[in-house]
Amino acid sequence: MSVQELLSRFHTAAANPGAQLKQYLAAGEKVVLTAPVYTPEELIHAMGLVPMGAWGADLPLEESKKYFPAFICSIMQSVLELGMRGAYEGVSALVVPSLCDSLKCLGQNWKYAVPSIPFVPMTYPQNRWGQVGEDFTRAGYERVIADLERITGQTLDTKRLVDSIRVYNRHNAAMRRVDEVLANHPEITAAQRSDIFKSAFFVKKEEHTTWVEELISVLEGTAPDMGGHKVMTSGILCDSPALLEIFDSLGLQIVADDVAAESRQYRTDCAEMSDPLAALCDKFTRMDCCSVLYDPDKKRPASIVAQAKARNAKGVVVVLTKFCDPEEFDYPFLKRACDAAGLPVALVEVDRQMNNFAQARTALETFREILS
Repeated sequence: MSVQELLSRFHTAAANPGAQLKQYLAAGEKVVLTAPVYTPEELIHAMGLVPMGAWGADLPLEESKKYFPAFICSIMQSVLELGMRGAYEGVSALVVPSLCDSLKCLGQNWKYAVPSIPFVPMTYPQNRWGQVGEDFTRAGYERVIADLERITGQTLDTKRLVDSIRVYNRHNAAMRRVDEVLANHPEITAAQRSDIFKSAFFVKKEEHTTWVEELISVLEGTAPDMGGHKVMTSGILCDSPALLEIFDSLGLQIVADDVAAESRQYRTDCAEMSDPLAALCDKFTRMDCCSVLYDPDKKRPASIVAQAKARNAKGVVVVLTKFCDPEEFDYPFLKRACDAAGLPVALVEVDRQMNNFAQARTALETFREILS
């Protein structure tokens, strides 16, 4: 397969999650929706269920406004909007982690707004370290397992969980590697890069890993420098076609990211232990440098600076989801760290209802001039 044929496959999956869902349901699969950010997909996969990401969509918000105030993350609003419109009809459940106030609101509102699809909470601890943190996390996982067993009739056994952990570790490795490879290929557009990451939420991990590994084998090596401006992105979500078109039209090459829906997902592997559930708990305790994870030492800004420098990025574009408190709280620390390191920063605020990106274009045009 050619590079363009491979990229087209990612785009088809990323742009048509509804069609992918219908395909799974028609095949008799039981699908479980996984809300942002760190839903334990390994558990769902190990029960013979198909995890499918629920990150919302760019659409007008109408019905969900009956349940949410205007000043709340539009990702959560659009997830509920899609549920109320019947876009998720046929799925077995929605699992929502409790990592921010908006996510907590989503789960509680979902119970009343979309009663046909059961809501399963995954309650994570803020203090995730030590035995207390691991015990709390384990109790949350056991709750998810019990709820899904009751809802779907599927069961979990240790061997299948061990196998699922290996599947996800392999996918993590492939996603980390493709991120490195893409940094050396300026001919791959920001939109195409986004498709590779976004499609991972809608395709079974075994299949998606094969796609990614095939792309890596074709792209291995470095392409000629096209004279673009190398940047790093940061935020929760950076998949808006209109925003990505601006990146591409201005010659801004994304060589690294600290985006929750992209590389942040794949930083931490699960260790192999005799007790795979304990291994999953251990994985969560080791996750770090994310706005929705408790970080009293504020290590994330330094990590972003280090990553940007390692990839030779000339600046950082913060794609700030409107009303995302965790990201907003982190921004001053991130800006201060980048300023100290001599890395220019552009702040672009987005939400799922935006249809006019003129202000974002102006900000990024100015940013490009600074980088020149």
